Amino acid sequence: MTNKELDELMNDEAVGSEINDESSEAAEETSSEEISELDALKEALAKAQQELEAAKDQHLRLMAEYQNYRNRTSEEKKKIYGDAKADCIKELLNVADTFDRAVEAECSDETYKKGVELTYSQLKKAFEKLGITEISPLGEEFDPNLHNAIRQMESEDFEENQVCEVYQKGYTLGDRLVRPAVVAVKA
Repeated sequence: MTNKELDELMNDEAVGSEINDESSEAAEETSSEEISELDALKEALAKAQQELEAAKDQHLRLMAEYQNYRNRTSEEKKKIYGDAKADCIKELLNVADTFDRAVEAECSDETYKKGVELTYSQLKKAFEKLGITEISPLGEEFDPNLHNAIRQMESEDFEENQVCEVYQKGYTLGDRLVRPAVVAVKA
C-alpha cells in the first residue's frame, strides 16, 4: 500500500471513528432525552392520577352531603306536615267536644238527637282515618305524659293514683300527643 492509500484509509478510519463517536453521543443524547421525557410523562401521569383521586373523593363527599340534605329535608317535611295536621286537629277537637256534650244532653226531639249522633259518628270516623285516637283514661293509672290532673279526689271505687273522673278527653295522633286528657286523680 502506498502512503497515499494509507493516509486515505486512516482518514476514513478517523472519519468512521468520529462518526461512531458522534452516533454513540447522539444515541446517548437521544436516550437521555427519551428518559427525561419518560420521567416527565410519568410525573404528569402521577399528578393526573392524584387529581383524579381528589376529584373522586370530592364527588363522593358531595354525593354524601346531598343525600344527607335530602334525608334532612324529607324529615323536616314530615315534621311540618305532622305539626300542621296536629294544629288542624286541635281546632277540630273543640267541635268534637261540643258534639260529645250534645249527644249526652237530653233532647225531646228524637230525630234531631239522631242527626247529632250521626254527625258525631262521622266526625269520629274521620278522626280514625286521620289516625287520631281518643285517650280514655277512666280507671287507668295516672300518666303525666298523657293526662293533666287538675284535682285530687277521694273515692272508694278507685285505687290510689288512678284516674277517677275525666273532664276533657285527650287525643293522640299516632304516637304524638295532640291534647292531654284533663282528669281528676284519687288522692
